[in-house]
Amino acid sequence: MKIYTRGGDDGTTGVLGHDRLLKSDPRIEAYGTVDELNAALGVARVSAAGSPLADDLAALQRRMFQVGAELATTDARMLEQLSKVTDADTTEIEALIDRLEAALPPLRQFVLPGGIPLAAHLHTARTICRRAERRVVALARAGGVDPPSAGALRLVRFLNRVADLLFVMARSANHSAGVADEGWMPPAS
Repeated sequence: MKIYTRGGDDGTTGVLGHDRLLKSDPRIEAYGTVDELNAALGVARVSAAGSPLADDLAALQRRMFQVGAELATTDARMLEQLSKVTDADTTEIEALIDRLEAALPPLRQFVLPGGIPLAAHLHTARTICRRAERRVVALARAGGVDPPSAGALRLVRFLNRVADLLFVMARSANHSAGVADEGWMPPAS
C-alpha cells in the first residue's frame, strides 16, 4: 500500500464511511486536532521513558485513537460498531488526577507552563487537548456528532478531563524531579 494516494490533492479527504469532506470541514478539524494531540502525547511519552507516567500516556494515546475514529466516522452502522470512550473512562481519568494530585503541594496560583522538558511537553499537549475540545464543541453545534447531545457531551467531558490530567501530570513531573512550578505573578503597576 502506498502512503500517497493523490486523493486529497483536490482539498478533500476520506472519512470512515464513504464520504469525502473538505479538509476545512469541522469534522476534519476535530479529529485532526485529536490526531495532533496524540502526536504531542507521543512526544511527552518519549520524554517520560522510565517514569510511571509513560504507561498512563500510552493508555491515553490508545484512547485518543478511539476518539479520533468516532469523530472520523460518518456512517451510522460503522459508528455503532466502534469501541468508544465512555463515562467510565472519564471516571478513570478523574481517579488518576486525584491520585497524582494527592502527592502535590496545594495549588495557590496560576502556573506558568514549563519546568523540566517532560512537564513542558505535557503542558503543550494540554493546550492542544483544549483546542480539540473546542473543535468537538464546534462539530457538535454543526450537528456532526451522533447522537448530537449525548455523544458530543461524552467526548467533551472526556477531553476536558484529559486536559486537567495533563496539567496535573506536568505538575507531578516537575515535583518528582524536584523542580517547583513557577507561579504567575501579575506585573507590578
